[in-house]
Amino acid sequence: MKPYGVYEQLEPPEEPPAQPGRFSPKPALLAAVLVTLLFLFFIHFFHLCSSSALRRRAEPCADPCRIVLVESIPEGMSYGGPGNPSTFDAWLNLVGGARRSLDVAAFYWTMTNEDTHTQEPSASQGEQILEELLKLPARGVSVRVAVNTPTSKFPQSDLRALELSGAAVRTVDMPRLTRGVLHTKFWIVDGAHLYIGSANMDWRSLTQVKELGAAVYNCSCLARDLGKVFEAYWVLGLPNASIPAPWPATFSTSFNMETPLELNLNDTPAAVYFSSAPPALCAPGRTEDLRALLGVIDAAEDFVHVAVMSYLPTMEFSYPKRFWPAIDNRLRKAVFERRVKVRLLVGCWPHSKAEMFPFLKSLAAVGDNRTRYSVEVRLFMVPSSEAQARIPYARVNHNKYMVTEKAAYIGTSNWSGDYFVQTAGSALVVQQPGGGAGATVPEQLRAVFERDWSSQYSADIGDAARWERLCGSR
Repeated sequence: MKPYGVYEQLEPPEEPPAQPGRFSPKPALLAAVLVTLLFLFFIHFFHLCSSSALRRRAEPCADPCRIVLVESIPEGMSYGGPGNPSTFDAWLNLVGGARRSLDVAAFYWTMTNEDTHTQEPSASQGEQILEELLKLPARGVSVRVAVNTPTSKFPQSDLRALELSGAAVRTVDMPRLTRGVLHTKFWIVDGAHLYIGSANMDWRSLTQVKELGAAVYNCSCLARDLGKVFEAYWVLGLPNASIPAPWPATFSTSFNMETPLELNLNDTPAAVYFSSAPPALCAPGRTEDLRALLGVIDAAEDFVHVAVMSYLPTMEFSYPKRFWPAIDNRLRKAVFERRVKVRLLVGCWPHSKAEMFPFLKSLAAVGDNRTRYSVEVRLFMVPSSEAQARIPYARVNHNKYMVTEKAAYIGTSNWSGDYFVQTAGSALVVQQPGGGAGATVPEQLRAVFERDWSSQYSADIGDAARWERLCGSR
């Protein structure tokens, strides 16, 4: 008995014999050849279309681009001197200046006290930002929001309010697409201005969590390129979307690690590009985020300074647990082979993973006076009053950046494997020599790092008496 669905195969009729001296191809063979040629033609045509932008060297940008490092310093912290502009002020300026469009890519939205079931006065800044955002559609500004698919853990009241105001909201089902989340945090305004950094769309990111990002103004060259990353999220937010393979040419870029965008940034020449993660979301020409990060480390000849909330050479959220030493190995290699000085400043708070600290101690142990290997690891602790300690998921250094003598890397990802392999993130990489009218972006970022490193809020990894009771449960 034949299984259901199996059909009998009919024998083809015999072909008449070919006449002597003449070539008489079989119709089936001729059809196969034609189909093959047609397929090869379309493949070649698609390759030409998708790679034409990649073959051209990135054109310089003539825009008067201006970049400003912006920070959120939690209430109760003080450095005793002037600091960088606040994230709140940068966001307020971007919203207030929007005339045509605002695109926001975010992990989640929690901008009010209502969302966190608190009565915290410091939520007022987040509530003010949300209020201004809700006014934009009535002013004729097109607002689009790409956000990770909400779960019961995250409230949806902000997203509903945005939709009621006239904004378009799409949820990107990253757990289904890549087994990760949409962890990116950036804004694009009028195709000319942008913000990228560690701050979530969360009132705590303005007043209760330490954040760092970059606001870039009057730079359509950069904003358009980051816009291609947003458009990828936007497409993936459609119902039952799947990740294109390959991505269409409209998502491709010619700005990457090999051919960065050349421009004047704060009146000083710079080479800039955006990286993206995970690899499946990188269109042709886009440098993968991990590759960008490792490239910055590999190019360093003097020092590598890293400030990040979480540092784990593992796949942090995978089961069973997996070792993932890509970044850790590259830092050790820089120390051992090139004598690069490495400093690592890691966030310390009650939610720190216990397994992180043995790895940090191991990295610090590479530093040795006899070999002159220079590695230092410190933990950054945001102080809390009794009332502040009750605010959920607050009071932590949430920074995600790296600086060397050659480049600044400002990202949106923590440094463990999941964030580069499965989770959607992005980073701004700025290479900028000195000698201009003001401090370069790497110089400004180094000043932020040195301030935090030498502050009263940091403690050496070897000084367990200072940090152990504050950094997670043991």
